[in-house]
This record gives sequence, structure tokens and C-alpha cells, in this order.
Amino acid sequence: MNKQIFFYLVLILFGGCDFKKDKNYTESSAKPNIILILSDDMGYSDPGCFGGEVETPNLDALANKGLRLTQFYNGARCCPTRASLMTGCYPHQTGIGHMTNTPADFAQHDLRIPEYRGFLNKNCVTIAEVLKDAGYTTLMTGKWHLGISDKSKWPLQRGFDKFYGLIPGASNFFKPVYPRGITYMNDTVSVSDDDFYTTDAFTDYAIQFIDEAKTENSEKPFFLYLAYTAPHWPLNAPREVVEKYKGKYMEGWTKLREARYERMQEMGIIDEKSDLSPQDWRDWNTLPEEKKKEMDLRRAIYSAMIDQMDQNIGKLVSHLKDQNMLDNTLIIFLNDNGACAEGGELGGGPAEQLDTKEGYFLSYGGAWANASNTPYREYKHWVHEGGIGTPFIAHWPKVIPKENEGRIVSEYGFLPDLMATFVDVAQTTYPEEYRGNKIVPTSGKSLVPLLKGENKPIHTEPIFWEHEGNKAVRLGKYKLVSKWNKKRETEWELYDLETDRSEMHNIASQQPEKVNEMEKMYEEWAQANRVLAWNKIQKLYKEKNSSEKK
Repeated sequence: MNKQIFFYLVLILFGGCDFKKDKNYTESSAKPNIILILSDDMGYSDPGCFGGEVETPNLDALANKGLRLTQFYNGARCCPTRASLMTGCYPHQTGIGHMTNTPADFAQHDLRIPEYRGFLNKNCVTIAEVLKDAGYTTLMTGKWHLGISDKSKWPLQRGFDKFYGLIPGASNFFKPVYPRGITYMNDTVSVSDDDFYTTDAFTDYAIQFIDEAKTENSEKPFFLYLAYTAPHWPLNAPREVVEKYKGKYMEGWTKLREARYERMQEMGIIDEKSDLSPQDWRDWNTLPEEKKKEMDLRRAIYSAMIDQMDQNIGKLVSHLKDQNMLDNTLIIFLNDNGACAEGGELGGGPAEQLDTKEGYFLSYGGAWANASNTPYREYKHWVHEGGIGTPFIAHWPKVIPKENEGRIVSEYGFLPDLMATFVDVAQTTYPEEYRGNKIVPTSGKSLVPLLKGENKPIHTEPIFWEHEGNKAVRLGKYKLVSKWNKKRETEWELYDLETDRSEMHNIASQQPEKVNEMEKMYEEWAQANRVLAWNKIQKLYKEKNSSEKK
């Protein structure tokens, strides 16, 4: 009996020590609210707190009171990023090895290959499904893009209690009618307000959903996924915000890149060892004056879209503060892929639609995207740093130590880490089975130790990417990367990101053993996850289209 009493006394003693040791975050703490904010097609250096000239005082404030992770990675494109973000798995494991499709072209592109079906399968769980089972109210506003063809693949059927936003990937910001329009819960709703703007509406509904949730049960935590479509094309922004930026870009993309590069070094976002990658596009001064004015306007509208998004983030944060919810709310902000070069060098869509409420495929072009991704190489679609590097901000006053506020963190992480983090802070577990289906294990690691001030690497194992034949492996300071080429499907480049984050000095020929080691890791991962060669996928698309035409 005395031994039993001694045993329990020891348990109590050590348990008490554990609680006292971790004064920021303990098992006895009230579960935090969680807000995950995702921007769309924004470049790494666009926000002010990452070196940009765009006015983002609200993101800057979150960064100054929180943490900035300078080496966090997304999935190179909207659909694979969202699949990995929402599930904690690699995109191919979720069924979105490439993209999702609209109802019109779904039948055409569904290859009947499980890893490439284009919607979330039942062998993965969403953050909403996991947190709902952990006692959270689960809310979403904004862009879904994880399954379009029927309602069984929509947010409410994947764990969210409430949804307002876009099921597909893009729309006109003022008149969201193509290809589906706005969805509220499970129904399409019409928009008749002349002052409607998607960024504003997504924020207003987010606040409304939070208030409704707290009215129903003030003690119950909420998870909000706020997925803005800004600054994805089409270039649409409120005219008064556009006016702030008109004329500011008449010096061109070269000057913009140089100014950002200098600021980023001064801020500590990049170090002096990071080169400015070569400019991919023509010299600004070769453009006629009228074209310069058009390109200035394209860039001004793009910047205004970020500005308006930031204003809305400020509106949300102010509401949390007013309701005394900010201190115990974990806010994460990141972007879905590198800046978008779609539309060619000088952008897509007719110039006469700029600065109006019209247009669909209106883009700012590759030359400006090059500046948005300063100082890195490549863009959305590719897996060099310019395609997968994202600005990342974490804000959580209750947990981030005061002395660490504003800290810049260089440890690298990737999308699945968010599932692991939210499971951790919600004091729950990631399931092995869900509704009778075996669940793929998450590949992520919790960021909570980083938030609490620890300085250890998040990942000691390799992490991987593949999109449209572009592929990469990150292991410690090394990155093995290949840009798809139909003549030579794999031509590996090796970089030491500790000294060469801009990927300017390929050391593959100097370290063939490291190339072989990491290539083997990639091949094993690709085989385990049925990652198909991109030329094979293209061949399957072509064969399917040909057979249907017959």
C-alpha cells in the first residue's frame, strides 16, 4: 500500500512540474481558436513584412507581434497546395496529384487513376473533420477548389459546419458568376449588390460565422479557414485603392526587384549570401510609353488587391480584439504558390478591361511576377524556390513569448505541418481510421515548439514535391530539384540552400553521391505514392480525349 501511495505522489509531483514548466501552453489551457488565412498567387516578397512596397500594415502588425518563417513551403499550385494544406498529406495521397476540374470538363479529365481523380478521397481527413471531432465549430469562407463535380465533394461534406465562397478556383471579384458563382452552405446564391467584392464578402461572412458560433456556445472554440482569392487573376480591385498605386511602378520591374532585394537583406528576410536571380524578361526601357502605362496599371491593380485583402485581415483582427478573443487565437497566414506568370510576359486579357468591373483572365504577366518572387527563380507551377516559397506568419499572443515577438525563423517547414500543429494545439489525435476508411498518416510535424521559442529543426527527414513533372527533395541544407523537360524528363540540379537559397550555383557535378542519395529518396517516395511521370499523364489525357471524340 505504501508503495502505491509513493507511486501516485511521484506522478502528481512530476505532473505538476510539467504544468509549471510550460507556462505558455498546457493541457489544462482552454483550447485556442484557430484561424488559417490563405492568399492566392501572391509573390514571396509582396507583403511589406517580407520586403514589399505594398501597404500591408495589418499583416506587418501580426508579423511584428508573432513569427515570420522565411523557409516555409507550399505545393507550387492552388489545388495540390490546398489538398496538402487541408489534409496533412502529400497531394497524390489525397487524390489530387494534378488539379481539380470544373463540372464541364470533369468527365474529360478524370483518368480513373486514384491519385489523379481530382477530388479529396476518403483515405484522407481534412483539418475540419479532425477538429470537429475535437469539439470545434468549423467555418470556411473563400476558395475551396478541392472537388467540384458534385456536393459530396464540397466543404460541408468534408467537415465544415458553415461555408460561404467559391467552389471552383477563380471568378470576377465584382461579379462572381463564372463558372459557378457564390455558394452559401450547399446552394448557389445570386449577387446583386453593386458594391460587392469577394475579398470583402469572404471577410464579412467569416466574422458573421464567428459571431454565430460564439452566440450558440461561447465556450466552444472555432476553426476558421479563410481562403482569399486575392491577388489571383482577374485583376479587379476597388478604384480608390488602385489610385494609391497608379504611377508607382513606372520605373519598371528591374528597379522594383533591386529595391526589394535591398530591403529584404536589411530586414533579415534573406542574408547577404542570397544572390538576386537573373531577370527573366525584357528591359523595361524597351517598352513604348503607352505600354509602360498599361503595365504600371496592371501592377497597380495587383497591389491594390493585396492592399484590400490586408485591410480585411485588419477588420477580422480588430473584431477578435473587440470580442476579447485575440490572445488565445492562433492565426496562421501563408500563400498557396509562387507569383503567377500566366498570361505571358506582359499579362493576359484586354487592356480596356483594366480598372473596370469586367474581365476574367486578366493577369499582370511574368515580368511583374519575377519581381513579386524576388530574389528567387521560377513561378507558380514550378518547384524552384520562386514556385514553392511562401511568406508565413504565425500570431498567438498566449503562447509566443514576448521576447520572441517579431522573430524571423529560418527553420524550414511545409504544408502538412499545419495539420500536425492544429492537432497538437487542439489537444486531439490524428486518426488511423475515419468513418470506416483507413487514413494515410500525416507527413507533418507540429510547429508548436517553434512557436514557444525552441530553435530546433522541424524536419530531419526528406520532404518532397511533384507537379506537372517538376520535382524536388529537401533534406537539411540540400535541395535536389528538376524542371520538367519533355526531351529530358529528369535533369537534376543540386543546391546548398544554406549558402545559395536563390539556386544560382548548381553543385550536382561536384557532389554526385549526394545527388544519387537524394534521387533514390525521391524515387522511393514517388513509387510509394504512385506519382506518375508527367509525359505519361499527358499521354493518358491525349488518349482519353481522342477516344471520346471517336
